[in-house]
Amino acid sequence: MKKQTAALMCLVLATSTVLSACGSKGSQGASVDNTITMAISQVGDIPSAGNPIQTQIEKYTGKKLDVQWIPNSAYDDKINVMIASGDMPEILKVNYTPAVTNAMRNDVFWEVGPYLKDYPNLAAQADVFYDNVKVDGKIYGVPRFSDIARATLIYRSDWFKKLKLDLPKSTEDWYNDVKALTLNDPDGNGKKDTYGMMLFKKYNEGEYSFTTRLAVSLGAPNKWKVEEDGSFTPEFMTPEYKGVMDLLKRLYDEQLINQDFAVFDSTEADKKFDSGLTGMKIAVAQTAKSQLERLQENVPDAEVDLAKLEGPDGYRVPAQSGNAGILVFPKVSVPTEADLKALLSFLDKLMDPEMSTLLLRGVDGKHYKKLEDGRVEMTDFAAFQREVKPYRDNLPLVEGYNVPAQKDTKIGEKGVAMAKEITQYAIPNPALTLYSPTYEERGGDLDQMINDAQTKYIMGKIDENGWQQQVELWKTSGGDKVMQEYATSYKEQQQQKQSK
Repeated sequence: MKKQTAALMCLVLATSTVLSACGSKGSQGASVDNTITMAISQVGDIPSAGNPIQTQIEKYTGKKLDVQWIPNSAYDDKINVMIASGDMPEILKVNYTPAVTNAMRNDVFWEVGPYLKDYPNLAAQADVFYDNVKVDGKIYGVPRFSDIARATLIYRSDWFKKLKLDLPKSTEDWYNDVKALTLNDPDGNGKKDTYGMMLFKKYNEGEYSFTTRLAVSLGAPNKWKVEEDGSFTPEFMTPEYKGVMDLLKRLYDEQLINQDFAVFDSTEADKKFDSGLTGMKIAVAQTAKSQLERLQENVPDAEVDLAKLEGPDGYRVPAQSGNAGILVFPKVSVPTEADLKALLSFLDKLMDPEMSTLLLRGVDGKHYKKLEDGRVEMTDFAAFQREVKPYRDNLPLVEGYNVPAQKDTKIGEKGVAMAKEITQYAIPNPALTLYSPTYEERGGDLDQMINDAQTKYIMGKIDENGWQQQVELWKTSGGDKVMQEYATSYKEQQQQKQSK
């Protein structure tokens, strides 16, 4: 599918007349019929027509919404097909993928950077959010703002107390804690039915990679390292990252982690924690609350806590991109500057106090209630997750901006506070906005090659020599070029910064 869509995309990009003729609204634009078309990711069930959240958005902004909900399971592939065909809505939520950045470079979407200053809510957000979505120094969309750093250690504090364990700060600590939680019967049922942690099949993939999060906490770079001479080294070629691979291999060899991890889905791993069978995990700080709530449905007296990731060099956490997607404006369906400004105004209004409160807290009297101290308290979190979350997770919002503070459980408030606190310990990915033509073309295959090799190494299907051979194969298959191209792009980027 990826090769087919890439080929089709190239054909369409090369034929500008096709682009100018396609689109869901064509030349009508956003300002003519007062309806905004948008394609965003499906979160849970698709909201019913005429639901109160969308109704209030439409009433406040004066715009009708025509939303296409795309399932997450095939989201990027669907977006690639839409870009290639030129059949796109006025607002399209995309991820920062090679296909998308290539489309940005080929002028498929409006550059919005010069306009942002005219929209007070969008302009009020930190520069880093926009810097992290730049392509060749330009901003082609509005981020769906997200915390820069969110990874924490979530753990069964009652089990740690019972077994007198300390939080891990080294690979040896991780080994000892996982071993104890697996073998020493922390739930006291006399059975060997617990795991210190569970691994899953996408453990080393993407921005939320478990191995990246753990390795960074222990001193590794975040995806890429810039050497003193300006050259680039991928994380998996550093000793700190290799140390994490060796840790996982040791745990696997001794059957201290689940032997089926290569085919085990992350949702199933979460269910094991919910069932009271897992001792710790690395996850987003704010999820500790829901993790505890789900766990206590099965184990009422269970205790959960969260902690900052720590290693030999102190607290360290990989910085994320600061967005959960980018809202872009295809020129094929947004033909004029006036249309673009109308759409930017719409998104800006969504960050007004009224809309931020709706999308981050829900409906007063239904999802939350107001307290005397000015805060609000959730009254029906399940309904919020079902009715509000689909919109919240797709639109530009920032927790703490134009929204009343929320009273929460102790662990809920701790999670929110920790996500803010750990930003100061965030280690950025230096290649995040760099350009590598080779990675644009073959990045997916290169990533898969090295990810598969890591799994084979952990499972003992290849030894140390076999691992090094796979690294060399990655380099000769295009990895060397990616390293060189990132170094060149980095140098150019630094020169641009110095010239300003």
